[in-house]
Amino acid sequence: MSEIIKPEVISRRRALSLMGFAASFAAVPMTLLSVADADAQQADTGAMTGTERRQERRTARTERRHARRAGRAERRAARRTGRTERREERQGSEEKK
Repeated sequence: MSEIIKPEVISRRRALSLMGFAASFAAVPMTLLSVADADAQQADTGAMTGTERRQERRTARTERRHARRAGRAERRAARRTGRTERREERQGSEEKK
């Protein structure tokens, strides 16, 4: 008991770790108090569930894909008919020569 306690120099790293421990121990009772007051959320029947939203996105994506394919098919058909018409025109003009 007669020993003289010397003050030691504390490094910055050690001081920060001590402050971190103190802050974490002080925050624990606050989190326990706030969790105790929490109640379960009631399901809102008007809101869509994640599965319903996902299904709507899939349906919309499929409809867009079908519309793109139909548009492509129409453009392709128009190119083909135009091509055959031009070919027939050329063949008709060659026969007249």
